[in-house]
Amino acid sequence: MAIGKRQIGKTGLAVTELSLGTATVAGIFLEVPDDQARTTVAAGVEAGLTFVDTAPQYGLGRAEHLVGDALRDRRQGVVLSTKVGRLLRPYKGSEVNRDAWIKPFPFTIHYDYSYDGIMRSVEDSKQRLGLSEIDILLVHDIGPVTHGEKNAFYWRQLVDGGYRALLELKATGECKAIGLGVNEWEVCMSALELGDWDVFLLAGRYTMLEQTSLDPFLTTCLARNASVIAAAPFNGGALMGTGKWNYGAAPAHIIKRVGDLEAFCKARNVPIGAAALQFALTHPAVVSVLTGPRSPAELQSTLAWWNVQIPKSFWTELKAAGLVDAHTPLPA
Repeated sequence: MAIGKRQIGKTGLAVTELSLGTATVAGIFLEVPDDQARTTVAAGVEAGLTFVDTAPQYGLGRAEHLVGDALRDRRQGVVLSTKVGRLLRPYKGSEVNRDAWIKPFPFTIHYDYSYDGIMRSVEDSKQRLGLSEIDILLVHDIGPVTHGEKNAFYWRQLVDGGYRALLELKATGECKAIGLGVNEWEVCMSALELGDWDVFLLAGRYTMLEQTSLDPFLTTCLARNASVIAAAPFNGGALMGTGKWNYGAAPAHIIKRVGDLEAFCKARNVPIGAAALQFALTHPAVVSVLTGPRSPAELQSTLAWWNVQIPKSFWTELKAAGLVDAHTPLPA
C-alpha cells in the first residue's frame, strides 16, 4: 500500500506512516559497516520513508554521524527526529559498560535532563549530524526502567528546567515538535501531567503482541491531541520468532503468545511480519510505525510486508479470537 502521511498533533508537521529508525544501522548487537548504514538510510528515504529517527545513544554518536551523511544531500522533505537527555563525553577506557553497541564511537554517556543539558545536547547533535535543523526533539529513556532509583533525580531535572528548554526551542523555531522517546508508557502519563507534548515515540508497548498502553495512555493522547509513533513493531524480534523480547530472552508466556499469533496468521495466509507491521496504524492516535532495517535487503522485506493487503476480516477475527485486547480499535 502507499506510504501515506499523518499530522503530528497541532504542529502542522506530517510524518510518513512507515518510518526509519537507526539504532540498528549504528550496530546494536550486530556490526553494520558504515557504507551499508548510509546506503540503508538513503534507500529508505528514496523509497518514501521520509521520517527518520536517531539519537546520540545509538552507537554513542555513530548513528547521528551516519544519518547526517546520508541525509545531507537529500534533506529537503525529510522529517528528522533526535533525542535529548544523554550527553556524550570522551571514553577514557576505564568504563566497562558499552551496552550492546558493536564498534561504538569513543564516547560514554552522561545523563542530563536539565535546561543546560538539553540545550547542549541539541547543539552537539547538530554538529554530529552536520545538519543545521532538527524537526522533532524527544526526551530519551527517562523513567524508572532506565534509571531505577535515580529516576526521581532526573525527573526533577526535567521538571525544573528541561521541559522549559524544550518549550523555548520549539517557540524559537529550533524544532517543530517535542515529546518523549521511551519504552514505558507510564512515564508518558507523568509527562502529560507536567505539560503539553506533541508526540510520544513508544517502543514495544503497542504492538500485535502487546497492547498494555491502550488505556489510559492512548486514550489520553487522543483527548490531548498528542500523537504516538509506534516503534519496535516486532517487539525486539519476538514476533519474528527470534526468542528475543525487550532486549533479552523472551519468557515462556511471550513465546506461547507468539506461537498462537503465528498459527493465526498462517491459517489466513497473512505473513506475521506484515500483520505486525500494519497493526499499530489501526489506532487513531498512532501516526507512524518505526522500523529499523540493517540493510537495503531488510528494507525491501519491510516494504514487501507493508504492501501486503490484509482484509478487514483478519483484524476482526484476531480480536474475536482473544489474541489482542478487546478494546483494540479496528480499521474503519
